[in-house]
Amino acid sequence: MNTQEIRYPIGEFISPLKYNSADLRIHVNRIKTLPEKMASSVIGLVSEQLDTPYREGGWSARQVVHHVADSHINAYCRFKLTLTEHRPTIMPYDQDKWADTSDSLKLPVEASIDILKSVHMRWCASMEALSDEDWHKEFYHPEHDKTFTLYQLAANYAWHGDHHCRHITDLRARNNW
Repeated sequence: MNTQEIRYPIGEFISPLKYNSADLRIHVNRIKTLPEKMASSVIGLVSEQLDTPYREGGWSARQVVHHVADSHINAYCRFKLTLTEHRPTIMPYDQDKWADTSDSLKLPVEASIDILKSVHMRWCASMEALSDEDWHKEFYHPEHDKTFTLYQLAANYAWHGDHHCRHITDLRARNNW
């Protein structure tokens, strides 16, 4: 496996340009099932294994799990802001600095899996209640200097969860865990 395949095991994210209700159902289902997929990806791993980076220079499996929880908390907040405000500007954050905080380095992964279960339950309930019109609501991301729709956000985070689960399952496979 080359470095690019290890870094992007399901390929890089490509943002959809057009809304598609059939694809949307797939994205929402991927988000809904992520907490269980994440829990399965780390089941049985001991602390030493959880502290193993998934690639040279990359985060440990533990950091990946905590990162996904941090990221999806932010995504849920961005989603709710976009639903309730007119084209809000969201707040970027430095994911690498967040991954190096003591909670991301030390806490059991179950803490973040519990967060994912709760956040995703609320997030998916909200998404399943949206109209087609709602999915076109936009937020502005200053780091990218562009607007994104809720539909694009759902597609991105469906990819994001699967992307990071694969980091962990591929690490397990490479190490025969």
